[in-house]
Amino acid sequence: MAVKLIPLPYPVEALQPVVSAETLRLHLGKHHQSYVKKTNAATSGSTLEDAPVEQIIATAKRTRNDTLFNNSAQVWNHGFYWHSLSPEPTRPSKPLSDAIVRQFGSLPKLRTALVEAGVAHFGSGWVWLVRDGRTLKIVDTHDAETAIGQKWHPLLVIDLWEHAYYIDHKNEREAYLKAVTAKLLNWQFASENFESDALWTYA
Repeated sequence: MAVKLIPLPYPVEALQPVVSAETLRLHLGKHHQSYVKKTNAATSGSTLEDAPVEQIIATAKRTRNDTLFNNSAQVWNHGFYWHSLSPEPTRPSKPLSDAIVRQFGSLPKLRTALVEAGVAHFGSGWVWLVRDGRTLKIVDTHDAETAIGQKWHPLLVIDLWEHAYYIDHKNEREAYLKAVTAKLLNWQFASENFESDALWTYA
């Protein structure tokens, strides 16, 4: 079966006022949908037509098919981003909380580090919290580059592309990042990823 546009794990209005329903409708229905459509067009009739997104990404990277990689990686990145956000307050599990304290000193300090990394990132891309072995790291990737297929195990991600925040925050990326990190990050999702050796799968 072809790649599908996965539904949001919450109502489209659930992340307001940080991320408006208008932004989510545009982001999911236009941008994410476009990456799904282009991925399916590129794999139609090939051995990848019924492959999972993760396999498509790996094959595209190995064969240096940049167009297929960019679109399929953006499909996965967006699915992971939707799950990295939660309209309800969440807290890290004890194992993740302990790791955060060891690496960053406290959860507020980690939030500050995520904001700083996102603000410092030039252009479009993503800022990730990842596990590298048992160590936590903040990494940023440019454009469609993804944290999967590398040595990292992604825990959560924040979208830095301008369409993720311009309607609600104009060009104030820092304001968007501060609001997302303070109010919307899904620490339950991050905890599940931290405690599992299996990569989150897009389905």
